[in-house]
Amino acid sequence: MDVFEPFISLHLSPMSSASTKALFRADVRKMERKDFHHPFQPYDIQQQFMQVMYDTIEEGQVGIFESPTGTGKSLSLICSSLTWLREHKRKMYDETIASIEVDDDEPHWVSEHARKSKQREMRQMRADFETRLETVRERERKVRERQINAEPPHKRRKRAEDAHSNPEAEEERFVLEDYDSEDDDKVTRSIGASYSTETSKLMQQLGMVPPNKPAGSADKDIDEMKVFFCSRTHSQLSQFVGELKRVRLPPGLPPEPAESPAKVREELFEPLKQLSLGSRKNLCINPKVMKLENQTAINERCVELQQSSTPADHRCPYLPSKENEESVLDFRDHALATLRDIEDLAGVGARFGVCPYYASRPAIVSAEMVTLPYPLLLQKTAREALGISLKGHVVVIDEAHNLMNAIEGIYSTKISEAQLRRARESLMTYLQKFRNRLKGSNRVYVTQLVRVVDSMLLFFSSLDGQTNSSGTLNASQLLLGKGVDQVNLSKLVRYIGESKLARKVEGYISSTVSLTNGKAGKPVDMSAAPDVPTLMHLQNFLMTLNNPSSEGRFFWSRDSDRRVVRYMLLDPSEHFRDVVDEARSVILAGGTMSPMEDYRRQLFPYLSDVKTFSCGHLVPPSSLLVRTVATDSSGRLDFSYKSRNDATASRIGKMLLDIAPSIHGGLVVFFPSYGFLEQVGDCWRREGTQTKLAELKPLFTDSRSRPAEDTFKAYSEAINNGRKGAIMLSVLGGKLSEGINFSDDLGRCVVVIGLPFPNLESPEWKAKMQYIDDNAVTRGERKGQASKEHAENVCMRAVNQAIGRVIRHKNDWASIVLMDGRYTQGSIRAKLPGWIKASVQIDAPTHVEDVVRDIDSFFRACQ
Repeated sequence: MDVFEPFISLHLSPMSSASTKALFRADVRKMERKDFHHPFQPYDIQQQFMQVMYDTIEEGQVGIFESPTGTGKSLSLICSSLTWLREHKRKMYDETIASIEVDDDEPHWVSEHARKSKQREMRQMRADFETRLETVRERERKVRERQINAEPPHKRRKRAEDAHSNPEAEEERFVLEDYDSEDDDKVTRSIGASYSTETSKLMQQLGMVPPNKPAGSADKDIDEMKVFFCSRTHSQLSQFVGELKRVRLPPGLPPEPAESPAKVREELFEPLKQLSLGSRKNLCINPKVMKLENQTAINERCVELQQSSTPADHRCPYLPSKENEESVLDFRDHALATLRDIEDLAGVGARFGVCPYYASRPAIVSAEMVTLPYPLLLQKTAREALGISLKGHVVVIDEAHNLMNAIEGIYSTKISEAQLRRARESLMTYLQKFRNRLKGSNRVYVTQLVRVVDSMLLFFSSLDGQTNSSGTLNASQLLLGKGVDQVNLSKLVRYIGESKLARKVEGYISSTVSLTNGKAGKPVDMSAAPDVPTLMHLQNFLMTLNNPSSEGRFFWSRDSDRRVVRYMLLDPSEHFRDVVDEARSVILAGGTMSPMEDYRRQLFPYLSDVKTFSCGHLVPPSSLLVRTVATDSSGRLDFSYKSRNDATASRIGKMLLDIAPSIHGGLVVFFPSYGFLEQVGDCWRREGTQTKLAELKPLFTDSRSRPAEDTFKAYSEAINNGRKGAIMLSVLGGKLSEGINFSDDLGRCVVVIGLPFPNLESPEWKAKMQYIDDNAVTRGERKGQASKEHAENVCMRAVNQAIGRVIRHKNDWASIVLMDGRYTQGSIRAKLPGWIKASVQIDAPTHVEDVVRDIDSFFRACQ
């Protein structure tokens, strides 16, 4: 008898023999499925997603994963990556134990005893670390119990407050110190101090305890193997941490043989050590800094409160130091003991009276998963500031459909003529005050900076005779001023950062303005000064002048009296390559990643093998109707930019009046741009179409001047409180096309009008297209094809994001109407997500009257 038969018979005795065999075969297939420790029974598509992602990480590859909203993407990412992580640790442990060197002349039992002794010592070392974290968890459980039982909380530690500034000593704060590099002090702690050096080293190599690093030593040890999880916003990361709390994982070390089954079960679970990282704005607990609203202002004030020139009683009292080292260590243990989002971490810092922004750094090496927003991962300088090393670790980037734009945005910058003039005035005022106190390098570099600013202002002056409103330029045109060719820009930019010049100058100017407020003869007019220090803008812009000319382009433009020079990054791959080269594996994931080929070309042109996986949806094809409206009574529809006029607006209005009565619930209409939406709205008001639509359903319109959240709230209330449903007019690429949930009755039909192609005639897009074509030609491709493909990809990515708003869970249903004749083209349809393409009928009618009939039938079948 087969060994499985008693098990099957025990559970399925009433079943027939044939049914038993069928179920047995099904059970065997399930047994072959890898256990990813999913908190629920995963669907087949989730199992496939997790398996492919697991294999991608194991093979050390780059992967692009698409999983529509409602298919459990977050849990799939968590379970696959962390299952791999824990299994990898166990494998590394076994391999390390097996490789322990023993004397060949020793008897076998002596060698085996040596290995077992080493195993016990390593296990005890790990157990001590886990015990300390468990003590923290138990303490927090008791605190929660006291709160539930309404016991009075313990008295909070009194916080120190900033002392009032001494006006007489104020000027000293703005004097530049002798220019020299300084090493950051790091707070460290020896975890394995009571164990042998050999064991400590083995555990550090396994990444199972943080390395013991003496102060000032180089950080070359391998830290805890981890997964870096990155998303766009802190709110998305907070939701992700909520999903993490659902998952229970086996330990990173194989369990010891236990005497009782209960002990075995206890050892089959080990809490995850997770850490949330964020900006100063999200983690600062200093009341006088928190009240500053601007991110840059918070950063500047924070750094100012740490400077050695700042009197000790004026510095931030929450910074990690020798005096509060124990609090920093307590903070680290509390940060790792429980899964926490960024707000929870700030609360822990407030509880211990220590800055969570800085105190979280020592915890990075001990974490198994680190969650952080885009800028902290994508900017190399930000990673270095936080002490983050991606070497050998796994990087997972969620909401990655915006990744290329995010990289381009981080490394693109601009500066105006007015900002340059303000920077020069500030520098000259500072020089006039402190000229006799500036020594050697300080005097040389400040003078060089003034010279560079004068050169850039000279370029703006050369535009006086220009009739064009925009154009292109190269870096050399900004550096034609007298003596600028002798300036080493790399050293100058480094000096500005390391000397804190921008902060010193801006601080002095602000102080001077404050003292002379209301008096005549102010040295600089700062009435229009922005929150972001002008010299910081200048520093960021000067960095782009060092970039290779092939990576980006410079553009100038003028609007009325405002003249601006912008730098636009054209090649995001080189700035992302640091992440790819350092990490073991990089995973890009999103609800809508189609078309995926763009990511290969724009981010990984140097890789020959990038894995891609597009997950199907949980909804059956019968729950989704996809139709293209290519013609109406006036002929073929073409809503390209050149054809947008009142006649076009009238045709759109008539078709929506035909479609709206068939929709029971929310009808969401997306236009290519705010300009076109406003143009259509003006026409509809003159013709009465807007009144007719409003009579069918309450009508709401997205606006550039009104918060999208307010518009969506009013729209939702109209649907929930009425029987007619509602109509929402919005814009592709706008706030309502991404991140908004149009589930169930909030979105029973989405209509996309036209295709949102970018303005290919703008200088920026001309440069981008030229750059893409030049690279394509070097690869032996036909000129013009690659740029055309990229423009279509950008366009369809916006469309796919919008139409993905309406199917949000497995029981949802909706209709999608693509209103433009160009949607019948094969190249456009091919760029739709796989789960939507599955519902596209190639031979379906495309005349508006036929589409309305299909919608009518679809709604009758679904309701």
